[in-house]
Amino acid sequence: MNEWINRASAAASAASTYVSAAHARVAETIAPDGKVDPSLANREQRLGHGFAWIATTAEALTVTADWARQSALADRFDQLDELVLRIGFGEYCSQLLGGLPMSQNEFVRPHELGLAEAAAKLAADPAVMAFLDHGNTAQTRADCMALVREGGRPDESLDDETLDLVRNQFRAFASARIAPQAHQWHLADELIPAEVVQEMADLGVFGVCIEEEYGGLGMGKLAMALVSEELSRGWICAGSLGTRSEIAGELIGRNGTLAQKAKWLPALARGAVLPTAVFTEPESGSDLASVRTRAVVDEQGIWRITGSKTWITHAARTDLMTVLCRTIPDVPGYGGLSMLLAAKTRGSCEAPFPDAGLDGSEIPVLGYRGMKEYVLSFDGFAVSAEGLLGGAEGQGFKQLMQTFEGARIQTAARAIGVGWNAFDIGLRYATERRQFGTPLADFPRVADKLAVMLAELVMARELTYAAARAKDKGKRCDIEAGMAKLLAARVAWTNADQAVQIHGGNGYALEYEASRVLCDARILNIFEGAAEIQAHVIARGLVAGRN
Repeated sequence: MNEWINRASAAASAASTYVSAAHARVAETIAPDGKVDPSLANREQRLGHGFAWIATTAEALTVTADWARQSALADRFDQLDELVLRIGFGEYCSQLLGGLPMSQNEFVRPHELGLAEAAAKLAADPAVMAFLDHGNTAQTRADCMALVREGGRPDESLDDETLDLVRNQFRAFASARIAPQAHQWHLADELIPAEVVQEMADLGVFGVCIEEEYGGLGMGKLAMALVSEELSRGWICAGSLGTRSEIAGELIGRNGTLAQKAKWLPALARGAVLPTAVFTEPESGSDLASVRTRAVVDEQGIWRITGSKTWITHAARTDLMTVLCRTIPDVPGYGGLSMLLAAKTRGSCEAPFPDAGLDGSEIPVLGYRGMKEYVLSFDGFAVSAEGLLGGAEGQGFKQLMQTFEGARIQTAARAIGVGWNAFDIGLRYATERRQFGTPLADFPRVADKLAVMLAELVMARELTYAAARAKDKGKRCDIEAGMAKLLAARVAWTNADQAVQIHGGNGYALEYEASRVLCDARILNIFEGAAEIQAHVIARGLVAGRN
């Protein structure tokens, strides 16, 4: 076995020990009686969130070491893979010890968290020392980019012929049908053309996780992650089209009545019905317990929805809304919420919201434009009596919670795709663009950026795949999903920012793709649970013993 793979496993183990020290420090502060105190968790957010980032980084080391070992066992681990491993481990070990970025101006430093002694032990570990000294160095970065410029790429095989074929199929589709037109669609602020959506439906994009008995592919979350990653590598909006079907399919598949499953799942799977998720409200944001939109039953037994929702993606060109609303007004908080399956008429450019009792206004946005965002206003909008998900009131939040893991894994996969897009664009520009008679990629600072972009992509990718595998095994994986989204979103944003920097002034010009990728990447740290929400979930979950 390659010596660097063995060192990676040892360094990951040392990092896990460091996480244990951080866990003890956080637990004694926010769970002094053995149970997390919500008020203390809120007051000590920097401590808790810093711990979440430490744990996430250590887990990224663990899964990346597993990737390297699996690659070697299959006789695929080559020189480029070794360099990527060394660069990634060198960088993340350094971050754990010197300053781990939670955002552009927030860093987790050991002494601030009372972890100076534990950090000193981590730094003294022989495997960690090897990566600090010989991991992310000028030479390894230069050697890495030399191989990349010759066409080399890190091992990505999943040791599963079907999954590898899925990746190849959707990569080819995105390259041929999405990427060449994505920038034009973005600049024109146009919806993805209907014919492209139909092609995606024909490929099975909208039924990846829907059971075969209902016309889906029944392939699981890892396959879903691959599809999302490759489509998002073409354009995030293509990867995101499947998100709404993923959420609706899981909501109905796990909670629907037999009649609801029979009515909606086959149509969702073949793309005949396009859904949208209608959860967020102007005043509530992530605080879903404060949802005010209400639904009441009229004398004919029809549900009538009244209220306002915001940040509703792809709302006009859809046929089904999954609406979280309050149906039990005298029960406060989550207990009074229900989920309605609200059929609607698919809108057009001339009449985006033709149904009575429903209106919408578009929210102009920087990026993520291919589906459009809306504020929706409900004024007695009618939903059939059979529209109550599962036929039970008061279960809406619990039903929605069941989709969070899958949605966050998919968002992490979208982030990986965006990160790859940024890397591809940056590498192409750095190779083709010449300054002072030399390709940009020959300059060390440019090559350095690309090498670290590549290493971080591999690490975030493996964290995302690990979360998907856990979900496919039926395990609770809210922490794993949160970690994947937390890291992948940061990597996507960093890579997009670096791609713009490599382009220089041209990266700021709308005509260059780098400007679009930057706008698209920024949303990933916000939707499906902002980075701060993810960190809070991870910290509280780990302290509560969910690991």
